[in-house]
Amino acid sequence: MPKLKAKTILPTPAEDAVITAAAMADPDAQPFTDAEWEQAKPLVRRGRPLGSGSKAQVTLRLDVEVLEKFKASGDGWQTRINEALKNWVRTHA
Repeated sequence: MPKLKAKTILPTPAEDAVITAAAMADPDAQPFTDAEWEQAKPLVRRGRPLGSGSKAQVTLRLDVEVLEKFKASGDGWQTRINEALKNWVRTHA
């Protein structure tokens, strides 16, 4: 079956002018000014959180039972493993 391509139909300049004039006449739909765009902040950050700068990425092989136990406790399991290792370091100094 041939792949169908979506076709974008743009308004003519005259149609665009009519649409823009109608939008600008609506007091509830005024466009942001450049200053307002500068003030806008995203509500949700996507991606990984920023690191603290004090951690190093490593590859670590763990027993399956240890990994399953930490993962079973929900999100944040890597942080909990890190805390467990920090506690061990403190008690074995």
